[in-house]
Formats: sequence, C-alpha cells, structure tokens
Amino acid sequence: MDTKSEYLHPEMETLSIEDIRKLQLERLKATINHCMNSEFYKKRFAENGLKPEDIKTLDDLKKIPFTTKQDLRDNYPFGLRSIELKDCVRLHSSSGTTGNPTVILHSQKDLDEWANAVARCLWMVGLRPDDVFQNSSGYGMFTGGLGFQYGAERLGMLTVPAAAGNTLRQIKFIKDFGTTAIHAVPSYVTRIKEVMDQQGIDPKKDTKLKILAIGAEPHSEAQRKRIEEMLGVKAYNSFGMSEMCGPGVAFECKEQNGLHFWEDYYIVEIVNPETLEPVPEGEIGELVLTTINREAMPLLRYRTRDLTRILGHDCPCGRHHVRLDRMKGRSDDMMVLRGVNIFPIQIETILMQFKELSTNYLITLTTDGDNDNMTVEVELEDLFTDDYTQLEKLTKDITRALKDEILLTPHVKLIAKGTLPVSEGKAVRVVDKRKVYE
Repeated sequence: MDTKSEYLHPEMETLSIEDIRKLQLERLKATINHCMNSEFYKKRFAENGLKPEDIKTLDDLKKIPFTTKQDLRDNYPFGLRSIELKDCVRLHSSSGTTGNPTVILHSQKDLDEWANAVARCLWMVGLRPDDVFQNSSGYGMFTGGLGFQYGAERLGMLTVPAAAGNTLRQIKFIKDFGTTAIHAVPSYVTRIKEVMDQQGIDPKKDTKLKILAIGAEPHSEAQRKRIEEMLGVKAYNSFGMSEMCGPGVAFECKEQNGLHFWEDYYIVEIVNPETLEPVPEGEIGELVLTTINREAMPLLRYRTRDLTRILGHDCPCGRHHVRLDRMKGRSDDMMVLRGVNIFPIQIETILMQFKELSTNYLITLTTDGDNDNMTVEVELEDLFTDDYTQLEKLTKDITRALKDEILLTPHVKLIAKGTLPVSEGKAVRVVDKRKVYE
C-alpha cells in the first residue's frame, strides 16, 4: 500500500473510458450468464424472449427489462439469489414498514469487494492508515454501519464504531481518541455541532477533525458548505443504497465536482422516469444501475428512483469513472401540490440561503376545505431579534423566495431553535396529512 499514491487501486481507478467499457462488457456478459441461476431472471428472460447470448454490446443492455423494488418485495425473501443460500454469509434488508422488506444477500466475495470499494472512496478524499475514523451511523440491517466499518478497516485506519446517537459520548470519543474523520448523516452533524457549542468546545481548536463523509439523506450544497464552515473540515458527499450493497457505490473526490460512480462495479444509465427512455447526457433523469461484480444477488437495470444527471467522465483527479450530480430528489419522494411537482431539496436549498435560519425544518402538507396547503416550519439559528417587524420581514422574504422556486405560496413559520424534534437517523423532512380520496 503506497500511502503517497492518490489511488488505492490504480489499475482500476485510472482506467481509460475505452478500457472501462471493455471491462464492463466482459463483466456484464458474465453477470447475465450467472443470473440464469436465479429463478427470477431465468423466468424474466424467457418471458421476454431473451437469451444471454442476445447481449453482445453494452447498448444491448436496453433489451433487458428493468428490475424494481417491487420485484424484490414480490420475491421476498430470497427469490432473486443466484447462488445457493448455504454460500451466502450475510443479508441486509429495508424496514419493510409498508409490506415485505427488500432483502439483499451477500457472499464472502461480495463483502470483500464491498470493503474494497468503500476503502477506495475513503482513500480518494485523503484518508490514510494513520487516520482515526469514527462511524456515527446505525449498524445492524442499515448498511451504513457495517459498510463503512469494513471499508475503513480495509484501508487500515483505527475505526471507532460509535453508532448513531448519544451525542455527548460521540464528542468525548472525538476528543479522547483524536478522531480525524467522521461518517454521519448531515442533520446529525449539525446536532453534534450544537452540543459542542453547549459544552464550550471549538471543533477547529479542540479536535483533530478534518474530513466528514456525509450521505443517506438529501442535502443541499449550501448545507454542505455550512457544515464545513461550522467544523472547519472538508465534507464529501457519499452515495449508496442497500440494493447495490450500501455505501461505496459512489463518492466525491477532492475536486468535489460530482460523485464518481465506480464503473468497474456498476453500469450507469439515466432514463426519463415516465417514458423510461434514455435522456441526453447532462439532463436530469432517474438513475438505473446494473451490478457487474456481485456474486450472491446481482441486479440488472435496477430502478433506484433517485434523480440526477451525468456531469462528465474526465476529472482533474485522473479518474475517468463517470461523474454524476448530487441526487436532486427521488421520483417517489416527489410531492404533488395543486398539480405542481416539488422536491424537499428545492425547499432546503432556499432556506439555507438565509443566514438567520438553522438547518432544521419540517414541511407539513394538509387539506383545508378543498385545497391542499404547505406549511414550512424552520428554526431560527439564534433568536437574533424579538422585533416583530424584523421577523415579519424575514418571513415575507423567505416566503417570496420559496414561491419563486416552487411556484406556490407556502405558509412559513419561524420557530425557536430546538423546537423541532432532532433525529439521530435520517431526518424527517415531510409530513403528509392530506386526505386521500380513493
């Protein structure tokens, strides 16, 4: 392991676009043949008159039907596996609060590759074996805990499996263990800073923090920059999902100009979520991923429901793996209010432009009479004034900015800091109380 190298796996990270495509086609063909061990894919191919040998080029991938979350639920728990259950060593699953959970199986090889991918991500942003990595993420079925744990260990760092919550303990660990890097969801990072302030701790002077890995919930560029300023660190966006393995699917490099998706592990497509046809490069669409380096449960053309766009391939960091924009929202998280499509991230982006506001907010949708309405409650950064005139002006300015963005006029309520509940996992940003008409 050459700690001076910018690349942990230079033979894969510095592949040319042409060599990436050659490797992808080779791995795609092998994956499709392997998928014929899955009863689900064997039946899906037969129903559509397809044979593995019909996939001769990467463009032929479009012949294969999409795989969806519903397919995983309908074939719960193990219907999509491509190896014997006795050869699987771990599973992760979603909560399944609205039906069968989605279950993903892993072989030992899958876990090894997953650890390698996460380690590659962490190395890319400058972490090395002499760093101390604190994982403030949930463990168990949630992939963020074990995914980052094994990746950080594979890189060789001293790893602190702090898990989520118990903020005072988190801060004690940061100080006592000399933590230099943390993984946490953005909303919880803000909570850590609030408690540090209460304890009289200056993270820039009293800790060794230098890098944050943030992800798991949508956040704006403004929120990322605010986090960096608060803690005096660099905060890098991470993308992962349990269906693909978890964290390690994509990560920013030091250039912070988009998420590098590891194309030796995945084939990336961007499609129109309504027509399911490819969109031109640079246009926003739904992210579709195909695994090409998985053994237990490969997935072909999986609809992630995440909305993003391709930014390019070449990067000053020397990697040519495709770069995608931060997730703009999810096609299934979209709010439709009076015929207008709105994503929570649009509202957050506007709120973060006001220095008087904190990062904690809640969007509530209600039905009043025959009309659907939106209320945006947002905490003040500090009770900067008790002058009603100033508060009224700020409320009007925020309302006007939101209307310009979402084309509707929400009801904005400014509330004292600490009023809204603080989540130690993913923050709850939207509560829909509208009536449902069958």
